[in-house]
Formats: sequence, C-alpha cells, structure tokens
Amino acid sequence: MRLALDEAQRAGEDVPVGAVVLAPDGSAVLAAGHNEREATGDPTAHAEILAIRRAAAGLGRWRLSGCTLVVTLEPCTMCAGAIVQSRVDRVVYGARDEKAGAAGSLWDVVRDRRLNHRPEVIGGVRADECARLLTDFFRSR
Repeated sequence: MRLALDEAQRAGEDVPVGAVVLAPDGSAVLAAGHNEREATGDPTAHAEILAIRRAAAGLGRWRLSGCTLVVTLEPCTMCAGAIVQSRVDRVVYGARDEKAGAAGSLWDVVRDRRLNHRPEVIGGVRADECARLLTDFFRSR
C-alpha cells in the first residue's frame, strides 16, 4: 500500500488515487498508475485502469491471473469491471468509497456470483492514511 500511496502523490491536479499491480509471487511491481483524467482529458484514466493496462502490456497478455491490484481507494464500477475482465486474483484497497465503491460498499461487482471471475477482496488496508489523502485534497479545493 505504501507504493500505491506514493503513486497517488503523483496525481497532480487529479484526485489522488494510486494503484500498483504485483506479480503473482508478490516479489515485483509489474506496473503502477495514478489518476490522470484531468491531465489527459480521458474519463477512463483511473489509477486502476492505467496500472492494469501497463501490467498487461508489460506481460504481453491480457490475463493477469495470479496478480494482485493494490489501490488506495475502493474501485468504482468501471474499474471493478476491468479487474474482473483482466482476471486479477486479488484486490487490496485502502479507503472505502461509500458513493461509488464497487468492491463491497455501494456495489460488489468484483464478487458478483453471476460473473465468471471473482477475485479475493481485502479492504481497509491503511484506510485512514488513504482517506486522509483524499480529504486533504478536497479540502484544498
């Protein structure tokens, strides 16, 4: 989570969310990303999407079986869909997102029994620190 928090700090004018994709054995970071919607004008440029895209490109395949996605904020529905589609095995997130979270708070897309892939979800890791980063960002606005 420390690496994801560091990545979130790079978001500039974007909402400070960071994500990293870990190799199946946890020994290496395959890719990282932070929100870039404002920077790129791309509404899909969420930290999770960018990290997943970069990990898949680095591995040369779309299936991220065995990999873990670590993200500072609970994924939204778009990101939850990408997590399921990329076959990530585990999602670890920090702060809950009561307004748009899709990994257990508002929705639970990633563990929906109707889908063909349901990753393990571990929430609340360094939650206070992750939430504080977001709170400070929005307060400054």
